[in-house]
Amino acid sequence: MITLLATIFFVFGLIIGSFLNVVIARLNTERSFGGRSACMSCRSTLCWYELIPLISFFALRGRCRTCKSKISSIYPIVELTTGFIFSALFLKFQDVFFFNTLIFSFTYAYYALMFSLLVVIGVYDFKHKIIPDILSLVLGIFGFIGLFFFNDYGFYPHVPSILEFLSGLLIAVPFALFWIVSSGTWMGLGDAKLAIGLGWLLGLSRALSGVMVAFWIGAIVGLSLVIFSKKHGMKSEIPFAPYLILGTLLAFLFELHLF
Repeated sequence: MITLLATIFFVFGLIIGSFLNVVIARLNTERSFGGRSACMSCRSTLCWYELIPLISFFALRGRCRTCKSKISSIYPIVELTTGFIFSALFLKFQDVFFFNTLIFSFTYAYYALMFSLLVVIGVYDFKHKIIPDILSLVLGIFGFIGLFFFNDYGFYPHVPSILEFLSGLLIAVPFALFWIVSSGTWMGLGDAKLAIGLGWLLGLSRALSGVMVAFWIGAIVGLSLVIFSKKHGMKSEIPFAPYLILGTLLAFLFELHLF
């Protein structure tokens, strides 16, 4: 039963991931998020069987059916990542699902929305090395609203503590200081803006743990790129948001409280 439900949520995540790809590709362009999808190279409109999440990419061998241009591997990665996240969220709150379906629905919808937004932010920063202010603002707004309606166990309307109110700002302050001291060379201001929403989403303890894990992963990947990749040097610009979001996900799913 659990496996079947987890699979259903995984498939649902694949479908949402396909939509997130559209958002990432069209964000800050003149194209709307609606309308038919088309090849980025030849602009030919895609048929329905070219839009099946994950399956179409491998069926077409990663190339456009019309012009044979290569399709970015980011598309299936986003779909797979979203699928795993949606399945993992169900597994995290499965007890709530069997106890009260309505509470589970509120809880799942909120965190699915938040982590979908984080997927968009992480991939957009990876591609363009910038975090759109509008996405950080939306994350911050929903993160602040969530303080009043969710706790570690799911949907639970309550009045947040002072520490919960301050968690977003306390997480953001170190990033802002890094940006000020280094004049933007160590850390971008966008990371500080993002950290506000992450702090409110996770709470202080888990957010600190997520940031620590992010720095560990970032350091390992960064050093590996410097050592093994000819394209990257010590002065190469590496977007930090993907690591920060990965650390956030791990801290949330596994309830990391390193401090």
